[in-house]
Amino acid sequence: MAAAAGPSILVVWVAALLFFFVPLAASVMELSSRHPEEGGIYVWTLEAFGEFSGFVSAWTYWMSNLPYFSGVLYFGAASALFAFGARGRGLAASPGYYVAFAVVWLAIITLLNIRGVDAGKWLNNVSALGGLLPLAVLIALAAAMYWRFGAATHITLNSLVPHWTLNNAVFWSSVFFAFGGVEAGSAMGDEIQNPRRVIPLAILLGGSVLAIGYIAGTGALLVALPSDAVGGPDGFVNGIHLMSARLGIGWLLAPVALFVGLNAVGGAAAYLSSTSRLPFVAGIHHCLPPAFGKIHPRYRTPWVAIGVYGLAGMVVTLLGQAGTNVRGAYEVLVSMGIISYFVPYVFLFAAMIRLQNRPAGPEVRRVPGGKPVAIVLGVVGLASTAITIFLSAVPADDEPNKVLAIVKVVGGTAAMLGSGAAVFAFSRWKTRRNTRYSSKET
Repeated sequence: MAAAAGPSILVVWVAALLFFFVPLAASVMELSSRHPEEGGIYVWTLEAFGEFSGFVSAWTYWMSNLPYFSGVLYFGAASALFAFGARGRGLAASPGYYVAFAVVWLAIITLLNIRGVDAGKWLNNVSALGGLLPLAVLIALAAAMYWRFGAATHITLNSLVPHWTLNNAVFWSSVFFAFGGVEAGSAMGDEIQNPRRVIPLAILLGGSVLAIGYIAGTGALLVALPSDAVGGPDGFVNGIHLMSARLGIGWLLAPVALFVGLNAVGGAAAYLSSTSRLPFVAGIHHCLPPAFGKIHPRYRTPWVAIGVYGLAGMVVTLLGQAGTNVRGAYEVLVSMGIISYFVPYVFLFAAMIRLQNRPAGPEVRRVPGGKPVAIVLGVVGLASTAITIFLSAVPADDEPNKVLAIVKVVGGTAAMLGSGAAVFAFSRWKTRRNTRYSSKET
Protein backbone atom coordinates (compact mmCIF):
# COMPACT_ATOMS: atom_id res chain seq x y z
CA MET A 1 0.00 0.00 0.00
CA ALA A 2 2.94 2.34 0.63
CA ALA A 3 4.32 1.76 -2.87
CA ALA A 4 0.90 2.60 -4.33
CA ALA A 5 1.26 6.09 -2.83
CA GLY A 6 4.27 6.89 -5.04
CA PRO A 7 7.90 7.88 -4.41
CA SER A 8 7.08 10.57 -1.82
CA ILE A 9 6.11 7.83 0.64
CA LEU A 10 9.83 7.03 1.03
CA VAL A 11 10.25 10.40 2.74
CA VAL A 12 7.27 9.63 4.98
CA TRP A 13 8.91 6.30 5.97
CA VAL A 14 12.04 8.19 7.01
CA ALA A 15 9.94 10.73 8.94
CA ALA A 16 8.13 7.92 10.76
CA LEU A 17 11.49 6.35 11.58
CA LEU A 18 12.92 9.58 13.01
CA PHE A 19 9.89 11.13 14.70
CA PHE A 20 8.13 8.04 16.01
CA PHE A 21 10.29 4.92 16.02
CA VAL A 22 13.46 6.49 17.41
CA PRO A 23 11.62 8.16 20.35
CA LEU A 24 9.66 4.94 20.93
CA ALA A 25 12.75 2.71 20.88
CA ALA A 26 14.63 5.05 23.22
CA SER A 27 11.68 5.26 25.62
CA VAL A 28 11.16 1.50 25.71
CA MET A 29 14.86 0.94 26.24
CA GLU A 30 14.96 3.21 29.29
CA LEU A 31 11.53 2.35 30.75
CA SER A 32 12.12 -1.40 30.45
CA SER A 33 15.45 -0.92 32.20
CA ARG A 34 13.90 1.15 34.99
CA HIS A 35 11.08 -1.38 35.46
CA PRO A 36 11.99 -4.71 33.83
CA GLU A 37 9.28 -6.72 35.59
CA GLU A 38 6.23 -8.39 33.95
CA GLY A 39 3.63 -5.93 32.67
CA GLY A 40 5.55 -3.52 30.43
CA ILE A 41 3.52 -0.43 29.59
CA TYR A 42 1.06 -1.17 32.41
CA VAL A 43 3.81 -1.00 35.04
CA TRP A 44 5.48 2.07 33.47
CA THR A 45 2.24 4.06 33.43
CA LEU A 46 1.28 2.87 36.91
CA GLU A 47 4.61 4.08 38.28
CA ALA A 48 4.24 7.46 36.57
CA PHE A 49 0.54 8.27 36.98
CA GLY A 50 -1.09 5.78 39.31
CA GLU A 51 -3.27 2.70 39.14
CA PHE A 52 -6.17 4.03 37.05
CA SER A 53 -3.92 5.41 34.31
CA GLY A 54 -1.90 2.20 34.35
CA PHE A 55 -5.03 0.16 33.89
CA VAL A 56 -6.40 2.36 31.08
CA SER A 57 -3.09 2.15 29.20
CA ALA A 58 -3.03 -1.63 29.59
CA TRP A 59 -6.71 -1.96 28.68
CA THR A 60 -6.39 0.08 25.48
CA TYR A 61 -3.16 -1.67 24.51
CA TRP A 62 -4.76 -5.03 25.14
CA MET A 63 -7.92 -4.11 23.22
CA SER A 64 -6.01 -2.44 20.37
CA ASN A 65 -4.67 -5.78 19.24
CA LEU A 66 -8.16 -7.18 18.73
CA PRO A 67 -8.68 -5.32 15.41
CA TYR A 68 -4.98 -5.79 14.64
CA PHE A 69 -5.36 -9.57 14.80
CA SER A 70 -8.09 -9.64 12.18
CA GLY A 71 -6.45 -6.89 10.10
CA VAL A 72 -3.12 -8.70 9.79
CA LEU A 73 -4.89 -12.03 9.20
CA TYR A 74 -6.93 -10.43 6.39
CA PHE A 75 -3.59 -9.47 4.83
CA GLY A 76 -2.40 -13.07 5.21
CA ALA A 77 -5.65 -14.44 3.78
CA ALA A 78 -5.39 -12.21 0.69
CA SER A 79 -1.75 -13.14 0.16
CA ALA A 80 -2.27 -16.91 0.52
CA LEU A 81 -4.88 -16.94 -2.26
CA PHE A 82 -2.17 -16.33 -4.86
CA ALA A 83 -0.75 -19.77 -4.14
CA PHE A 84 -3.89 -21.41 -5.56
CA GLY A 85 -4.10 -19.72 -8.92
CA ALA A 86 -7.30 -18.53 -10.54
CA ARG A 87 -9.44 -20.75 -8.34
CA GLY A 88 -8.02 -19.18 -5.22
CA ARG A 89 -8.35 -15.67 -6.60
CA GLY A 90 -12.05 -16.31 -6.99
CA LEU A 91 -12.34 -15.92 -3.21
CA ALA A 92 -10.62 -12.52 -3.21
CA ALA A 93 -13.91 -10.65 -2.70
CA SER A 94 -15.53 -13.23 -0.41
CA PRO A 95 -16.07 -11.90 3.14
CA GLY A 96 -16.81 -15.43 4.33
CA TYR A 97 -13.36 -16.65 3.34
CA TYR A 98 -11.58 -13.80 5.14
CA VAL A 99 -13.67 -14.17 8.29
CA ALA A 100 -13.13 -17.94 8.34
CA PHE A 101 -9.36 -17.57 7.82
CA ALA A 102 -9.08 -15.07 10.69
CA VAL A 103 -11.33 -16.95 13.12
CA VAL A 104 -9.77 -20.38 12.53
CA TRP A 105 -6.23 -19.12 12.93
CA LEU A 106 -7.12 -17.12 16.02
CA ALA A 107 -8.55 -20.30 17.55
CA ILE A 108 -5.35 -22.23 16.74
CA ILE A 109 -3.11 -19.44 18.09
CA THR A 110 -5.15 -19.19 21.30
CA LEU A 111 -4.99 -22.92 21.97
CA LEU A 112 -1.24 -23.05 21.30
CA ASN A 113 -0.61 -20.20 23.72
CA ILE A 114 -2.71 -21.82 26.41
CA ARG A 115 -0.47 -24.87 26.02
CA GLY A 116 2.46 -22.58 26.80
CA VAL A 117 5.29 -20.54 25.30
CA ASP A 118 7.16 -23.69 24.32
CA ALA A 119 4.16 -24.84 22.27
CA GLY A 120 3.45 -21.45 20.70
CA LYS A 121 6.90 -20.03 20.00
CA TRP A 122 7.58 -22.40 17.10
CA LEU A 123 4.81 -20.66 15.15
CA ASN A 124 6.38 -17.25 15.81
CA ASN A 125 9.86 -18.45 14.85
CA VAL A 126 8.83 -20.25 11.66
CA SER A 127 6.64 -17.32 10.68
CA ALA A 128 9.61 -14.96 10.89
CA LEU A 129 10.89 -16.66 7.73
CA GLY A 130 7.62 -15.62 6.12
CA GLY A 131 8.76 -12.03 6.45
CA LEU A 132 12.45 -12.27 5.66
CA LEU A 133 12.36 -14.65 2.66
CA PRO A 134 9.57 -12.88 0.70
CA LEU A 135 11.27 -9.54 1.34
CA ALA A 136 14.57 -10.88 0.00
CA VAL A 137 12.75 -12.32 -3.03
CA LEU A 138 10.99 -9.00 -3.62
CA ILE A 139 14.24 -7.03 -3.65
CA ALA A 140 15.97 -9.59 -5.90
CA LEU A 141 13.06 -9.58 -8.38
CA ALA A 142 13.01 -5.78 -8.41
CA ALA A 143 16.74 -5.72 -9.18
CA ALA A 144 16.21 -8.17 -12.06
CA MET A 145 13.28 -6.10 -13.37
CA TYR A 146 15.37 -2.93 -13.28
CA TRP A 147 18.29 -4.63 -15.05
CA ARG A 148 16.10 -6.04 -17.83
CA PHE A 149 13.38 -3.41 -18.28
CA GLY A 150 14.51 -0.26 -16.51
CA ALA A 151 12.66 1.62 -13.80
CA ALA A 152 8.87 1.53 -13.89
CA THR A 153 8.69 4.63 -11.69
CA HIS A 154 11.08 7.49 -12.30
CA ILE A 155 12.14 8.82 -8.91
CA THR A 156 13.15 12.49 -8.98
CA LEU A 157 13.70 15.07 -6.27
CA ASN A 158 10.33 16.60 -7.09
CA SER A 159 8.53 13.25 -6.87
CA LEU A 160 10.00 12.67 -3.41
CA VAL A 161 8.26 15.76 -1.99
CA PRO A 162 5.15 14.65 -0.03
CA HIS A 163 2.00 16.42 -1.23
CA TRP A 164 -0.35 17.31 1.60
CA THR A 165 -3.88 16.14 0.94
CA LEU A 166 -6.27 14.80 3.54
CA ASN A 167 -6.30 11.35 1.99
CA ASN A 168 -2.49 11.21 1.86
CA ALA A 169 -2.22 12.43 5.44
CA VAL A 170 -4.64 9.75 6.62
CA PHE A 171 -2.51 7.07 5.01
CA TRP A 172 0.64 8.47 6.58
CA SER A 173 -0.80 7.49 9.97
CA SER A 174 -0.63 3.86 8.82
CA VAL A 175 3.04 4.32 7.99
CA PHE A 176 3.74 5.57 11.52
CA PHE A 177 1.66 2.69 12.91
CA ALA A 178 3.87 0.19 11.07
CA PHE A 179 6.83 1.10 13.30
CA GLY A 180 5.00 0.22 16.52
CA GLY A 181 5.44 -2.95 18.50
CA VAL A 182 8.90 -2.85 20.04
CA GLU A 183 7.33 -2.38 23.47
CA ALA A 184 5.33 -5.63 23.32
CA GLY A 185 8.07 -7.97 24.48
CA SER A 186 8.52 -6.00 27.70
CA ALA A 187 5.12 -7.27 28.86
CA MET A 188 6.85 -10.64 29.38
CA GLY A 189 9.74 -9.12 31.37
CA ASP A 190 9.83 -11.84 34.03
CA GLU A 191 10.06 -14.50 31.30
CA ILE A 192 13.07 -12.89 29.58
CA GLN A 193 16.56 -13.75 30.76
CA ASN A 194 18.48 -10.57 31.61
CA PRO A 195 15.85 -8.16 30.16
CA ARG A 196 18.02 -5.07 30.71
CA ARG A 197 20.49 -6.47 28.19
CA VAL A 198 18.24 -8.45 25.87
CA ILE A 199 15.46 -5.90 25.23
CA PRO A 200 17.73 -3.08 23.92
CA LEU A 201 19.54 -5.58 21.66
CA ALA A 202 16.22 -6.88 20.35
CA ILE A 203 15.07 -3.31 19.68
CA LEU A 204 18.26 -2.55 17.74
CA LEU A 205 18.09 -5.70 15.61
CA GLY A 206 14.33 -5.65 15.11
CA GLY A 207 14.30 -1.94 14.35
CA SER A 208 17.03 -2.35 11.76
CA VAL A 209 15.06 -5.11 10.02
CA LEU A 210 11.89 -3.00 10.10
CA ALA A 211 13.54 0.10 8.70
CA ILE A 212 15.41 -1.73 5.94
CA GLY A 213 12.42 -3.89 5.12
CA TYR A 214 9.86 -1.10 4.86
CA ILE A 215 12.01 1.41 3.00
CA ALA A 216 13.86 -1.03 0.74
CA GLY A 217 10.70 -3.07 0.10
CA THR A 218 8.71 0.02 -0.87
CA GLY A 219 11.55 1.26 -3.06
CA ALA A 220 11.80 -2.14 -4.77
CA LEU A 221 8.12 -2.15 -5.70
CA LEU A 222 8.36 1.43 -6.96
CA VAL A 223 11.34 0.61 -9.19
CA ALA A 224 9.82 -2.60 -10.56
CA LEU A 225 6.14 -1.70 -11.05
CA PRO A 226 3.88 1.27 -11.66
CA SER A 227 2.31 2.54 -8.44
CA ASP A 228 -1.20 1.62 -9.63
CA ALA A 229 -0.21 -2.07 -9.89
CA VAL A 230 -0.04 -2.58 -6.11
CA GLY A 231 -2.22 -1.64 -3.17
CA GLY A 232 -4.77 -3.12 -0.81
CA PRO A 233 -4.33 -6.18 1.40
CA ASP A 234 -2.95 -8.24 -1.50
CA GLY A 235 -0.59 -5.58 -2.88
CA PHE A 236 2.67 -7.15 -1.74
CA VAL A 237 2.04 -10.59 -3.23
CA ASN A 238 0.44 -9.06 -6.31
CA GLY A 239 3.73 -7.27 -6.89
CA ILE A 240 5.58 -10.61 -6.64
CA HIS A 241 3.01 -12.10 -9.02
CA LEU A 242 3.51 -9.44 -11.70
CA MET A 243 7.30 -9.48 -11.50
CA SER A 244 7.73 -13.26 -11.45
CA ALA A 245 5.34 -13.63 -14.41
CA ARG A 246 7.18 -11.05 -16.49
CA LEU A 247 10.54 -12.63 -15.68
CA GLY A 248 9.28 -16.09 -16.62
CA ILE A 249 9.55 -17.64 -13.16
CA GLY A 250 5.89 -17.79 -12.24
CA TRP A 251 6.47 -20.92 -10.13
CA LEU A 252 7.99 -18.65 -7.49
CA LEU A 253 4.62 -17.08 -6.65
CA ALA A 254 3.03 -19.99 -4.75
CA PRO A 255 5.73 -20.54 -2.10
CA VAL A 256 6.20 -16.80 -1.55
CA ALA A 257 2.44 -16.29 -1.15
CA LEU A 258 2.25 -19.06 1.44
CA PHE A 259 5.24 -17.63 3.33
CA VAL A 260 3.60 -14.18 3.43
CA GLY A 261 0.39 -15.72 4.72
CA LEU A 262 2.36 -17.58 7.37
CA ASN A 263 4.12 -14.39 8.41
CA ALA A 264 0.74 -12.72 9.01
CA VAL A 265 -0.28 -15.63 11.23
CA GLY A 266 2.99 -15.29 13.14
CA GLY A 267 2.39 -11.58 13.64
CA ALA A 268 -0.99 -12.26 15.25
CA ALA A 269 0.52 -15.07 17.35
CA ALA A 270 3.41 -12.94 18.63
CA TYR A 271 1.14 -10.13 19.79
CA LEU A 272 -1.38 -12.47 21.39
CA SER A 273 1.31 -14.29 23.37
CA SER A 274 2.92 -11.08 24.68
CA THR A 275 -0.04 -8.76 25.28
CA SER A 276 -2.15 -11.45 26.97
CA ARG A 277 0.17 -10.94 29.95
CA LEU A 278 -1.28 -7.46 30.53
CA PRO A 279 -4.76 -8.60 31.67
CA PHE A 280 -3.03 -11.36 33.61
CA VAL A 281 -0.99 -8.82 35.62
CA ALA A 282 -4.06 -6.57 35.97
CA GLY A 283 -5.97 -9.56 37.36
CA ILE A 284 -3.25 -10.16 39.93
CA HIS A 285 -3.49 -6.48 40.97
CA HIS A 286 -7.31 -6.80 41.24
CA CYS A 287 -7.89 -4.25 38.46
CA LEU A 288 -9.67 -7.02 36.53
CA PRO A 289 -11.70 -9.92 37.93
CA PRO A 290 -9.38 -12.34 39.80
CA ALA A 291 -10.07 -15.05 37.20
CA PHE A 292 -7.71 -13.22 34.80
CA GLY A 293 -4.87 -13.91 37.22
CA LYS A 294 -5.46 -17.66 37.24
CA ILE A 295 -2.74 -20.06 36.12
CA HIS A 296 -3.56 -23.30 34.32
CA PRO A 297 -2.77 -26.19 36.71
CA ARG A 298 -1.06 -28.25 34.01
CA TYR A 299 0.38 -25.81 31.46
CA ARG A 300 1.24 -23.02 33.94
CA THR A 301 -0.10 -20.30 31.64
CA PRO A 302 -2.60 -17.46 32.24
CA TRP A 303 -5.22 -19.46 30.38
CA VAL A 304 -8.24 -17.30 31.24
CA ALA A 305 -6.56 -14.10 30.02
CA ILE A 306 -5.36 -15.82 26.83
CA GLY A 307 -8.70 -17.54 26.15
CA VAL A 308 -10.80 -14.39 26.63
CA TYR A 309 -8.34 -12.44 24.47
CA GLY A 310 -8.55 -14.91 21.58
CA LEU A 311 -12.35 -15.09 21.75
CA ALA A 312 -12.65 -11.30 21.78
CA GLY A 313 -10.47 -11.15 18.65
CA MET A 314 -12.89 -13.44 16.86
CA VAL A 315 -15.85 -11.24 17.85
CA VAL A 316 -14.10 -8.10 16.55
CA THR A 317 -13.44 -9.87 13.24
CA LEU A 318 -17.17 -10.46 12.79
CA LEU A 319 -18.12 -6.92 13.81
CA GLY A 320 -15.46 -5.31 11.58
CA GLN A 321 -16.78 -7.11 8.50
CA ALA A 322 -20.42 -6.13 9.11
CA GLY A 323 -21.94 -3.79 6.53
CA THR A 324 -18.92 -3.33 4.26
CA ASN A 325 -16.81 -5.05 1.60
CA VAL A 326 -13.50 -6.83 2.19
CA ARG A 327 -11.35 -3.78 1.38
CA GLY A 328 -13.56 -1.58 3.57
CA ALA A 329 -13.40 -4.06 6.46
CA TYR A 330 -9.60 -4.22 6.16
CA GLU A 331 -9.30 -0.41 6.30
CA VAL A 332 -11.76 -0.12 9.21
CA LEU A 333 -9.82 -2.77 11.15
CA VAL A 334 -6.54 -0.97 10.47
CA SER A 335 -8.00 2.40 11.54
CA MET A 336 -9.49 0.94 14.73
CA GLY A 337 -6.18 -0.72 15.46
CA ILE A 338 -4.19 2.50 14.92
CA ILE A 339 -6.33 4.70 17.19
CA SER A 340 -6.67 2.23 20.03
CA TYR A 341 -3.02 1.20 19.67
CA PHE A 342 -1.74 4.77 19.79
CA VAL A 343 -3.70 5.77 22.90
CA PRO A 344 -1.31 3.72 25.11
CA TYR A 345 1.61 5.49 23.41
CA VAL A 346 0.29 8.76 24.85
CA PHE A 347 0.78 7.20 28.29
CA LEU A 348 4.13 5.66 27.34
CA PHE A 349 5.72 8.91 26.15
CA ALA A 350 4.14 10.86 29.01
CA ALA A 351 5.56 8.30 31.46
CA MET A 352 8.98 8.68 29.84
CA ILE A 353 8.83 12.44 30.52
CA ARG A 354 7.37 12.11 34.04
CA LEU A 355 9.81 9.47 35.29
CA GLN A 356 12.81 11.64 34.42
CA ASN A 357 12.21 13.32 37.79
CA ARG A 358 13.01 10.07 39.58
CA PRO A 359 16.57 8.88 40.20
CA ALA A 360 17.85 5.93 38.23
CA GLY A 361 20.30 3.43 39.66
CA PRO A 362 23.60 2.51 38.00
CA GLU A 363 22.02 -0.66 36.56
CA VAL A 364 19.49 1.37 34.53
CA ARG A 365 20.29 1.89 30.85
CA ARG A 366 19.57 5.60 30.22
CA VAL A 367 18.99 7.38 26.93
CA PRO A 368 22.27 8.85 25.61
CA GLY A 369 22.34 12.48 26.72
CA GLY A 370 20.36 11.85 29.88
CA LYS A 371 17.30 13.74 31.09
CA PRO A 372 17.23 16.63 28.51
CA VAL A 373 17.42 14.28 25.52
CA ALA A 374 14.88 11.91 27.08
CA ILE A 375 12.37 14.73 27.55
CA VAL A 376 12.83 15.97 23.95
CA LEU A 377 12.33 12.44 22.60
CA GLY A 378 9.23 12.01 24.77
CA VAL A 379 7.72 15.28 23.50
CA VAL A 380 8.46 14.41 19.84
CA GLY A 381 6.92 10.96 20.26
CA LEU A 382 3.89 12.41 22.03
CA ALA A 383 3.27 14.93 19.23
CA SER A 384 3.59 12.27 16.51
CA THR A 385 1.18 10.05 18.43
CA ALA A 386 -1.45 12.80 18.82
CA ILE A 387 -1.38 13.68 15.11
CA THR A 388 -1.61 10.01 14.13
CA ILE A 389 -4.66 9.44 16.34
CA PHE A 390 -6.47 12.40 14.76
CA LEU A 391 -5.74 11.37 11.17
CA SER A 392 -6.72 7.74 11.75
CA ALA A 393 -10.35 8.68 12.37
CA VAL A 394 -10.81 10.00 8.81
CA PRO A 395 -12.18 7.41 6.30
CA ALA A 396 -10.54 6.80 2.92
CA ASP A 397 -11.94 8.46 -0.22
CA ASP A 398 -13.06 5.13 -1.70
CA GLU A 399 -14.90 3.96 1.44
CA PRO A 400 -18.52 3.38 0.23
CA ASN A 401 -20.11 4.26 3.57
CA LYS A 402 -18.04 6.97 5.23
CA VAL A 403 -20.50 7.65 8.04
CA LEU A 404 -20.58 3.97 9.02
CA ALA A 405 -16.78 3.82 8.88
CA ILE A 406 -16.42 6.84 11.21
CA VAL A 407 -19.03 5.44 13.59
CA LYS A 408 -17.21 2.10 13.71
CA VAL A 409 -13.78 3.64 14.30
CA VAL A 410 -14.65 6.49 16.68
CA GLY A 411 -17.59 4.75 18.34
CA GLY A 412 -15.65 1.54 18.77
CA THR A 413 -12.70 3.37 20.33
CA ALA A 414 -14.99 5.34 22.69
CA ALA A 415 -16.78 2.15 23.71
CA MET A 416 -13.42 0.51 24.38
CA LEU A 417 -12.26 3.34 26.65
CA GLY A 418 -15.61 3.54 28.43
CA SER A 419 -15.76 -0.19 29.00
CA GLY A 420 -12.25 -0.13 30.45
CA ALA A 421 -13.15 2.62 32.91
CA ALA A 422 -16.30 0.73 33.88
CA VAL A 423 -14.41 -2.53 34.43
CA PHE A 424 -11.84 -0.74 36.60
CA ALA A 425 -14.54 0.99 38.66
CA PHE A 426 -16.47 -2.25 39.13
CA SER A 427 -13.35 -4.20 40.14
CA ARG A 428 -12.35 -1.51 42.63
CA TRP A 429 -15.88 -1.41 44.10
CA LYS A 430 -15.94 -5.19 44.42
CA THR A 431 -12.52 -5.25 46.08
CA ARG A 432 -13.54 -2.58 48.60
CA ARG A 433 -16.79 -4.44 49.34
CA ASN A 434 -14.97 -7.72 49.90
CA THR A 435 -12.48 -5.95 52.15
CA ARG A 436 -15.30 -4.46 54.25
CA TYR A 437 -17.01 -7.84 54.57
CA SER A 438 -13.73 -9.46 55.60
CA SER A 439 -13.14 -6.76 58.22
CA LYS A 440 -16.62 -7.21 59.65
CA GLU A 441 -16.21 -10.99 59.83
CA THR A 442 -12.87 -10.54 61.58
